[in-house]
Amino acid sequence: MPKHISYFAACLFLGMLFACSNEQSNEAQTDDVVAEQPLKQSQNDLKLALRVITIERLQEHLNYLADDALNGRMTGTTAYEKAATYVAEQFAAIGLRPGGDDAGWFQQVPLHANRIDIDSATFTLHKDGVASALTWKEQFVMSGDAVRAKTAVTAEVIFAGYGIHAPEMGYSDFDGFDLEGKIVAIFGGAPASFPHNERAYYSSSRTKGAEIAKRGIVGVIDMRSRVDQGRRPWEVLVMNAGVRPDMSWVDEWGKTAHHHASIEGRAKINEAASFDFFSGTPISFEDALDAADDGRPMTTPLGIEATLQRQTAHELISSPNVVGILEGSDPKLAKQYVIYSAHLDHLGTGVAENGDSIYNGYYDNAMGTSLLIETARAFAKLHDRPRRSILFIALTGEERGLLGSDYFAKYPTVEKDGLIANVNLDMPMLLFPVADIVGFGAEHSSLQEVIEATVSQEGFVLTPDPVPEEVLFVRSDQFSFVREGIPAVFLVPGFTSTDPDIDGQTLFQDHIQNHYHRPSDDSSRPVDWPSALRFARANVRIGYAVASSNDVPTWNDGDFFGEKFAR
Repeated sequence: MPKHISYFAACLFLGMLFACSNEQSNEAQTDDVVAEQPLKQSQNDLKLALRVITIERLQEHLNYLADDALNGRMTGTTAYEKAATYVAEQFAAIGLRPGGDDAGWFQQVPLHANRIDIDSATFTLHKDGVASALTWKEQFVMSGDAVRAKTAVTAEVIFAGYGIHAPEMGYSDFDGFDLEGKIVAIFGGAPASFPHNERAYYSSSRTKGAEIAKRGIVGVIDMRSRVDQGRRPWEVLVMNAGVRPDMSWVDEWGKTAHHHASIEGRAKINEAASFDFFSGTPISFEDALDAADDGRPMTTPLGIEATLQRQTAHELISSPNVVGILEGSDPKLAKQYVIYSAHLDHLGTGVAENGDSIYNGYYDNAMGTSLLIETARAFAKLHDRPRRSILFIALTGEERGLLGSDYFAKYPTVEKDGLIANVNLDMPMLLFPVADIVGFGAEHSSLQEVIEATVSQEGFVLTPDPVPEEVLFVRSDQFSFVREGIPAVFLVPGFTSTDPDIDGQTLFQDHIQNHYHRPSDDSSRPVDWPSALRFARANVRIGYAVASSNDVPTWNDGDFFGEKFAR
């Protein structure tokens, strides 16, 4: 080939290569722009949607749900059903799709209600051949049996610490003892030496109940540790003993859930009765308290017997969860659901304080339900919906034992495998200008990273559990979803105020001591509304990020709850 031809060809080739390189570079830049445009558009879309959440709407919901006219929203009552109808009407107006039974808004939860006959409740102590009866409310209280009309049991009493068997923690209150046919006297909670995940799990009454039943124990006497004594005075704790019904949900075969037939009696005694109870036994009540504080097993036969007996009236009732769905935009991912939950029920009526017998549940949990409704409104306002679907559920029966969430987690109204995450709102206390958010349970899964990133966009920081001794992670509805292997978070405002002159923890503790589960949890409670708006927007951002992501939330490797419950 002649040289000039070769040079021309080389120049032509280099020119084409350069042009191609420029074209590829321009295409790459264009792809970046195209990729950024939907992201920017979606963020702008989200910002516009968040603006529909207003103080006025939140106040409107609160004013309705916590009004005296709803009589405290007790599960299974007409007043509760009015609250459920209100939420359903709000969901419909917002534009959600009904997600309950038979394409309606409600999932009816079948319940077995029981109410103890106070006059029949007796606790008799047999010591040194002498029988002595404890006094109702002054010394003991008990609940009815979930199934049986009458129970009576007399048996030897064994002190069994916390009533915990935790072999992976090297701790057991049961090893080495044959407790079949015995009554155990135990403390609530778990050793403070347990890491707080394990402490929460083993403090759960369901965990303890299953272990106790497995060992053939026939009765339980619940005592108050020093932590319990500091948490609430006995007089407040038992103020409404026997006043309200207890409840359990009923499965598809008519069986009452979590009922252990082997446990025939259970009672709670106060500190004064506990000291008398241990008098003359091999250990004193102070010894038992010290062992609990130290986390030392001290299982000891006490050389005494007790008789527990009661009569119970029963009734089959139902109470609805309210379920709404916002369909996802991705045909492949729309059958996956991010669940937003808040319990709608409260305690109804009870013993009057300062002439007020209605337990309105303003913060617990009319506030959470109001935020749930406005979260749904923001999502429905989006022009471009998230890829996954969002399921909003106002739950019944939380105050009766996480009943609505436990039932829904067992019998969801959508495909169970499609439930990928839960964000739960329960008693979000917005008493002051809030600087931080606590995500109980966030540290167990990939949700933590999502929450940290999203709440910061509303000026919050994510902080760890400030009160691990309260084991709050197992005490609200998110734990029902965790037990079914679904990563979950219980989202609440933290203790830190943006105003350095305000001690948020003091205000929180004041609410717990003086207003929690009392008639004074009503519209007289203060609300920092700017914080409420920021908290509501942060709540939306979390679910939006999860529902829009390529990835499904996962349990962290080696996580305690993931190991226990992951699907």
